[in-house]
Amino acid sequence: MSNVTASSSGMRTAPIRSGFWLVVLGAALWGVDPLFRIILLKSLTSSQIVLLEHVVLFLAAAPVLWRHRAELKKIRLRQAGALMVVSWGGSAVATILFTKALSSGDLNAVLLLQKLQPIFAIGLAAMILKERLPRNFGPLIVLALAGTYLLTFGWTVPFGHVNSFISIGSLMAMGAAALWGGSTVMGRYLLGSMSYETVTSLRFILALPLLFTITTLEGAPWQVNGGLGATSAIAINLLLQALLPGLLSMLLYYKGLNTTKASFATLAELSFPMTGILINWIGYHKLVTLPQLVGFALIWTALFFISNQQSKQAQAVLK
Repeated sequence: MSNVTASSSGMRTAPIRSGFWLVVLGAALWGVDPLFRIILLKSLTSSQIVLLEHVVLFLAAAPVLWRHRAELKKIRLRQAGALMVVSWGGSAVATILFTKALSSGDLNAVLLLQKLQPIFAIGLAAMILKERLPRNFGPLIVLALAGTYLLTFGWTVPFGHVNSFISIGSLMAMGAAALWGGSTVMGRYLLGSMSYETVTSLRFILALPLLFTITTLEGAPWQVNGGLGATSAIAINLLLQALLPGLLSMLLYYKGLNTTKASFATLAELSFPMTGILINWIGYHKLVTLPQLVGFALIWTALFFISNQQSKQAQAVLK
């Protein structure tokens, strides 16, 4: 009898563990974005690229949303607010704040403050979702953040003077980190009453009006130089960018988030900077340094133990 119970418990916790690694995989796909974005930036502004990307995503997501349209009738005020945080806050405003922070603040300070995203997500998850953290979760957070630090800065100190650290750019970077962390928590909240397909579709579709307004106010001309060949290259890269680091990554992410706590998921997202380092190595021949290898090891160690922690917590609940 006990063997049957243990087998049943293992079967029920398997989706929870696989959900965590789906979040890892979905976030890792975000790291391939620069491969496509570099070509697009030669002809289009950042807001134009994001707008066109969301148009492609709208065309892909609209049929999915139509099949799940019955869920739209169940949306209440709280769900609508959460959707605005996910689509406007996480997709649009956070990206704008981070981009402006990079152009107006100290680069290293901005990158360091962006790494505070897990702290915001874990705090909000505790307040809003009432998530309880395992006993040894704190050291794993420190381990994962230390690995991310080494990936970004190596052994160096990222800023030399306090005035370069405290600035408007730093505040905008913290705002972006808070919005991204809040987006993770609100996404997890929405998955309590919606399918992951519906949440993914609404994330893209609801962001379109805001992105259209931002692009219009920017007033940059729409022009592609280089003839048919350049236009075709832009179209192909735009399509790949929208479908791989866009649609596919978010479907995997939200499917995984469906069975993963927001506090665990925000650390699973640290696979994103690791992919970026690999892309730089493979695509742009930038050697991986010793500190980055140590950072890789620390992050993967933290992810492995966090995955185990979530499975143990799920088993304790089932018992």
